[in-house]
Amino acid sequence: MSAPGDTRGLVAPELLPVLDRFAEFELNDDTLASMRAAARAMPPPPLSPVAQAVRCEEQFIPGPRGAPDVRVLLYTPQAKNISLRPAYLQLHGGGFVMGAPEMNDGANRMLAAGLDCILVSVDYRLAPETHFPGAVEDAYAALLWLHREAKALGIDHARIAIGGQSAGAGHAAVLALRARDRGEVPLCLQMLDSPMIDDRTGSTADPHPYCGEFAWTPAKNRFGWRALLGAEPGGPEIPAEAVPARVSDLSKLPPAFILVGSLDLFLEENMEYARRLIRAGVPTELHIIPGAFHGFTSVGGEAPQAHLALTLKNAALARAFACVPFDQ
Repeated sequence: MSAPGDTRGLVAPELLPVLDRFAEFELNDDTLASMRAAARAMPPPPLSPVAQAVRCEEQFIPGPRGAPDVRVLLYTPQAKNISLRPAYLQLHGGGFVMGAPEMNDGANRMLAAGLDCILVSVDYRLAPETHFPGAVEDAYAALLWLHREAKALGIDHARIAIGGQSAGAGHAAVLALRARDRGEVPLCLQMLDSPMIDDRTGSTADPHPYCGEFAWTPAKNRFGWRALLGAEPGGPEIPAEAVPARVSDLSKLPPAFILVGSLDLFLEENMEYARRLIRAGVPTELHIIPGAFHGFTSVGGEAPQAHLALTLKNAALARAFACVPFDQ
């Protein structure tokens, strides 16, 4: 049996080659600029003919009051004999401090083509230059635009889902709460892939002995949350509206899909959020992938765990798009 703090023996065998290629990195004030530059310099993977057939347009939409316009990438599949399509608002990952919509370009194209939906990926403002609630207000502005322009975009405004991965999924969880509270846009699903939703993980919470050794560690988590909040994470003064796990009322939220690896730092916070959603009467689907670490859905390649995760996510979106929106 692996000793606490040495979880390599628990990694799924199919993911071990992926782990060996996973570059370890430090994330702090001194390295952030170089990490961002390295991410921007990475060449995009080649696109399949199916992905190439999806049109991608850059647009700038009105931002939150007093804030800059928000850049989005709008993905539209090839025309089919239908009147209106469902839509998916996607928020990229990056620990609140890195990333851009382009990092998910290939996956977004394939999702738009596979589910025949309109997809909008949001270039929200990053921390620490912009503290909470800047990023989520950018996302909310994009959601309002998507709903307001539904007819022009060929979207069925009753079938709009939101989601993301890691920090993007954390922003999506906050966005779902804001959409509920403001009552302007109905949502049919919140798709949360390894969501970053509790600032106390790695700060004040009791650490899990087998989670968070790879890819996204407690130290990186503290840095990301500190950058977003502009304060030390884990303390009692942190506003609940910034942290989904701290929100007391989770009722009347749209149905939730949550997926996380069993070795992911976010495992227990995701399990607890799913438990609380279910207890609040929110239809919730939770999947834990054995032997998977944080980020495996992005870098897993041909590993069966990555294929399973993609299949589960696409199936949940397809079901949500086939149903009427959740009555808020």
